[in-house]
Amino acid sequence: MLAATDAAEEVLEQRKFDLACQLTERYRGLLSHWLWGDSILEWIRQCEITFESEDTLRKLLHPDVWPHASRASFVELLREKAVLGAGLLGGVTLEKAVGLRLTFRQPPPIDCFSSQFLFYLDSSVADSAYHTWSHLVTNAPALLPPERFHFDVLSVS
Repeated sequence: MLAATDAAEEVLEQRKFDLACQLTERYRGLLSHWLWGDSILEWIRQCEITFESEDTLRKLLHPDVWPHASRASFVELLREKAVLGAGLLGGVTLEKAVGLRLTFRQPPPIDCFSSQFLFYLDSSVADSAYHTWSHLVTNAPALLPPERFHFDVLSVS
């Protein structure tokens, strides 16, 4: 990644170290997004299981909402409930988090990373995965009414 130069060996080593630190920080950001995405998808799965198994809960929602709500409506519900404003996500974008989790079943090891890989990943892959997933429902999705739901998002950090 470093161009050929006549710089001193100490300068080259410092540049390599700086690049390694930057790559590590970007990787930590990716892991943070991936972990949030994994938690969000698990929460959605648990919600679906709960609504499917509890007849009394299904009666609380209008038939247009459940079972017709798309999975992306759960992400929209998180946004409506101002989870981002709670400061818990630490700069994590919901769509990117879910998109990264959809892209990778497990977080990829740092050995796979390069600056080019992170550039493409940041620019298009996660967004494309989320938008494809969120538009799997052919008709307009019914949204889950935020005023009918209360939940707390806890950070274990």
